[in-house]
Amino acid sequence: MEPIRSVSHAPMPVNLSVKNVPDALAQRLRDRAERNRRSLQRELLSILEAAADERYAPPPPAARVSGTLTVEEVAERVRKLFPQGTDSSVAFIRELRDSR
Repeated sequence: MEPIRSVSHAPMPVNLSVKNVPDALAQRLRDRAERNRRSLQRELLSILEAAADERYAPPPPAARVSGTLTVEEVAERVRKLFPQGTDSSVAFIRELRDSR
């Protein structure tokens, strides 16, 4: 009988390198890391994790249906139309419906 062998299939960490980072950007990243009480390495990893989180990624431009608006675009149009807001959305909807 052969002994049972443990095989680890965990992926090995990868080292990434970004070259020619402008000094101003590097300083902003250091400042951000300090504000978040992280090392620069941990801050960069946190930024990469957030950027790679597909749950929050915007759809690719080709996936957007022609003539549709994003939530942000709708919100901006609403703010322009109603800078002070409305007293009642029900009243507004009734007014729109009755004007047809």
